Amino acid sequence: MSEAEEEKKALIRRLLEAYATGDLDTLDELLAPDYVDHNPQPDQVPDREGFIQSVARHESAFSDTRVTTEYQAVDGDLVISRFTMNHVHDRGEFMGMEPTGRSWETSAIVIHRIEGGRIAEEWSESSNQLEATRQRLEREKFALERVEQELHVARRI
Repeated sequence: MSEAEEEKKALIRRLLEAYATGDLDTLDELLAPDYVDHNPQPDQVPDREGFIQSVARHESAFSDTRVTTEYQAVDGDLVISRFTMNHVHDRGEFMGMEPTGRSWETSAIVIHRIEGGRIAEEWSESSNQLEATRQRLEREKFALERVEQELHVARRI
């Protein structure tokens, strides 16, 4: 592996660590001015500022975030990474969900394009939205069951 390829991998590991720790200054340094996120969160603008704001929202909702990079490969100006992020949803709302206190494990595969030593583009697939949707549906099911129980009691009265 060439030194240039190792530097590209290290750049992405710095990005992932900055994401995990909510280090917005490092994100500001690593992202190109015209950065584009091709798979943004539902409430995220797909540009540089939108990405940084989404990291700030993550930091305000989760604590104890740890990232484990399992695999990285370089193909020209692209870095492909597979990683797992573990965090606890105990600080604030996330995707419409109040804090649950539960640990989340998010697995992801992300492709970053490097240009001029900075991250210019990102494509990603992760289990994050799936877990958020599962938890929201679980809460809605519980709420619906409670309403049905209350209706049953009201009918008996």
